[in-house]
Amino acid sequence: MTHPRYFLLLLLLLPSLALAQRPDTARVPAPIRNIQVENVDVLPGAVDTKGWLLLDRDIQLELEGAIQNMYNFKYDKAEKQFRSLRRRYPNHPMPYFLMGLSTWWKIVPTNVQSTQYDKLFFAYMDSAITVGEKMYEADNKNYEACFFLSAAYGFNARLHAERKDWRKATFSSKHALDYLQISKEANGLSPEFLFGQALFNYYAVWISEEYKLLRPVLLFFPKGDRALGLKQLRSVADNGFYTGTEAKFFLMKILYNEENSPKEALPLSRYLATNYPDNGYFQRFYALNCFHQGEFTESERVSREILDKINRGLPGYEFISGRYATYFLGWLMQNKYNDLAKAKDYYQRCIVFAEGTGETSGGFYIYSHINLARMADKAKDVVAAKKYYAVVEDKAGHKSDQYREAKAYLKKHK
Repeated sequence: MTHPRYFLLLLLLLPSLALAQRPDTARVPAPIRNIQVENVDVLPGAVDTKGWLLLDRDIQLELEGAIQNMYNFKYDKAEKQFRSLRRRYPNHPMPYFLMGLSTWWKIVPTNVQSTQYDKLFFAYMDSAITVGEKMYEADNKNYEACFFLSAAYGFNARLHAERKDWRKATFSSKHALDYLQISKEANGLSPEFLFGQALFNYYAVWISEEYKLLRPVLLFFPKGDRALGLKQLRSVADNGFYTGTEAKFFLMKILYNEENSPKEALPLSRYLATNYPDNGYFQRFYALNCFHQGEFTESERVSREILDKINRGLPGYEFISGRYATYFLGWLMQNKYNDLAKAKDYYQRCIVFAEGTGETSGGFYIYSHINLARMADKAKDVVAAKKYYAVVEDKAGHKSDQYREAKAYLKKHK
């Protein structure tokens, strides 16, 4: 179970959280809107935005392909443009932040397990913070600097929390929230500024509802508004340039996990997987969503694509994506095509993928074993069935149906 302090930190990581709270697991069987006044908390006053790269249309046009490449895991192409931006704007946090964001999306497909890119990631975000703080010290009305400071500190806090470095996570979280509160003054200038506030509004309430023990601590934080947070997040998803894809990503995860509305999340997952077809994370989430919505043909198609890209060594396609794809294909071979030989092969491959990442305490790992056990029992292979059920008994939660099924079978076949 995730450490409770992690959820408290969620309140502070706002503009740059990159994963949702609950892991994706097997639950076996919008029009464009303009930002309106009610969608923002603060209308901008007389703010001098000269030199703000966030609002520069020429920069947006220049970086459009780079942003597309980054989310499509074409890291080299994206980073070439980000480095070009850094050469021209060495004293602006944007290029350093974008390089850090690109590095972050190299970590995301591993469910943030891989530490390979940690040092590089922190170096880029620390550079963005150093440059951003100089900009803010020179002009305390530079809300663009506050945006990047909140985002960079938030990303730092997110990864420190994943690495269980609570001291650094708390330090970065505090700064992320401080700069977020200041940057609210620019919410009406661009949807980019609204992103952090949207996440805060939603999660401040969600955490209070889901983790009642934290409520006394939450009294020290600004109040949230769950409905407003969702509304703001939809607005950013529709209108944001730099934060639009992150907003869609979060909205998809929130609808699927926290709001228990996978049907509503499906169009978002389809959009992300279609527009970024080489993003292994988006593809596996889309396959998962299709599977749970009974869109088996589409889930099968995407799962086969995932396995093909793993075999080809595409970046971002690794054991976790393989675990998803092989489980879905195993289930379909077993239940749709009645091809038990192929089903057995896919389930066994799913087990190998799961063991390769150490994710053996539930989900696809348990379901693969129990399906293999049932097929073995049906084939009168008691020895194999007992072997698979023994794993289920050892790994499944003792209150789960799978545990009770395994225990009963093993008791019957002593």
